[in-house]
Amino acid sequence: MIARTWRGWAGKATADDYQRHYGSEVAVNLRKIDGFLGARLLRQDDGDEVLFTSIAYFTGMAEIRAFAGEDPGRAVLADVARRALTRWDERVTHHEVAVDLPVHDS
Repeated sequence: MIARTWRGWAGKATADDYQRHYGSEVAVNLRKIDGFLGARLLRQDDGDEVLFTSIAYFTGMAEIRAFAGEDPGRAVLADVARRALTRWDERVTHHEVAVDLPVHDS
């Protein structure tokens, strides 16, 4: 399993707009990809801004390319996200998930 991690910052006035976009449009697009295993959007107050960290899980890099294109390290942002955010990481990171702890033992 591969975790794709990205960060973006929004002003307090537009942070909820970005969060709604992620929970709707981003969610719909990710769920269309074979090999998508889930995602989390983390939110943290960061002074006058709100820091968002997205962690999306995929079965492998081929599936990430289906989402991100030929350069899987490039951040993918829709125009609505660009309007809500003040700045963002242009590059994402990919990590192999070394340990995946379930909530309960099976």
